[in-house]
Amino acid sequence: MNTRRLLLLSTAAIGSFAALPAWARKRVHAAKPGAPAAGAAGGDEGGPASNAAAVSTPANTPIGPLDTVASHAIVIDFNTGAVLLEKDPDTASPPSSLTKLMTIYITFSQLKSGKLRLDQTFLVSEQAWHMGGSRMFIQVGTNVTVEDLIRGIFVDSGNDAAVALAEGIGGSESAFANMMNDEAKKLGLTASHFVNASGWPADGHVMSVRDIATLGERIIRDFPDYYHYAGEQNFTYNKISQQNRNPLVTAGLGDGLKTGHTEEGGYSLAGTTMRNDRRIIVVLNGLPTWNSRVTESKRLMDWAFNNFEDVPLFTPGQQVTAAQVWLGETPTVGLTVAQTTVVTLPQGWRNSAKVAVDYAAPVPAPIVAGQKIGQISLSGVGIPSGQAAASAPLVAMNAVPRLGLPGRAFARLRHFITRA
Repeated sequence: MNTRRLLLLSTAAIGSFAALPAWARKRVHAAKPGAPAAGAAGGDEGGPASNAAAVSTPANTPIGPLDTVASHAIVIDFNTGAVLLEKDPDTASPPSSLTKLMTIYITFSQLKSGKLRLDQTFLVSEQAWHMGGSRMFIQVGTNVTVEDLIRGIFVDSGNDAAVALAEGIGGSESAFANMMNDEAKKLGLTASHFVNASGWPADGHVMSVRDIATLGERIIRDFPDYYHYAGEQNFTYNKISQQNRNPLVTAGLGDGLKTGHTEEGGYSLAGTTMRNDRRIIVVLNGLPTWNSRVTESKRLMDWAFNNFEDVPLFTPGQQVTAAQVWLGETPTVGLTVAQTTVVTLPQGWRNSAKVAVDYAAPVPAPIVAGQKIGQISLSGVGIPSGQAAASAPLVAMNAVPRLGLPGRAFARLRHFITRA
């Protein structure tokens, strides 16, 4: 008889790759014998610290509410994509200098494709030179290398550097803004619209913190050869030395990405760091003071590392379970994952998490090695939303040829005798 099986496995062995327990609870659905297996389910930066009152309100997390003074916040595990904290993450709001991450993304894309070179120079226009707010102090009529402009954005948060890059790449800042909007659509940024390259306040110029986190993740993942510029602590240009405005970077607690501030949007930060092969991304917007940007970014980064861990469930080649085979040369076939399955879980997760193995049994022969047979999934209290690896396909570890005609006839006869 062909049935559908759901095995609930103990989580005690996960991560240690110990043998799985023999007990299991099965959910059975009637199916036709011999049927095929079913498929598995800034602009302006700087200025004195504000005296605005810092009022904390709750953000959502898998382990309960956590207060933050940010109006909009999101914390993401880079390795798995799990959302560990979110507070109004999809509302479009002024991103200030976090806008420059899109300017950087397009610049890095053109460097990677060979359309730009780091030593290539752009002529500084009067418009770029005239930009207020945070600057790298480029001079009108001079030529500046792409590499220096990148440093001027990451370290100095230079509005002048952003405009110079935009004009050099797009021909004009407005044309470059069109490129930014096109790229946003490709990246799936659904709450972003760009009017300029720097984040200078403008009607309709908005991003959500989820979009900013996605953009930061793509910069890190897509451009490993260029990302190191985000973590530079100092940059000297035109005999003016400036320190990176990102408090995580200057304190040696992070390697990127950007900060921002406008009167309308408040203080903001997109920060990231790695500890023990785990990377966390924190994006905050609408912070009331410069000091709150420092304290909140560090506090939420520490909270994410201290309260969650990345757990390898299974690796390819490790047998998760064995499935019965119908009319095969062997009675069972081992099932494994197609790729290493890692999930982000709260500390103490073993008390609540459940791993389920779902497949149709018996599996009809012939079976090809690597053939998808079912799926493994994780559920329970504290599973982060957006968890990218909460489920994964199960595949056959080896091929199982179909029995010849005499063997199939005998197997069918034995099946009906045992049912009688």
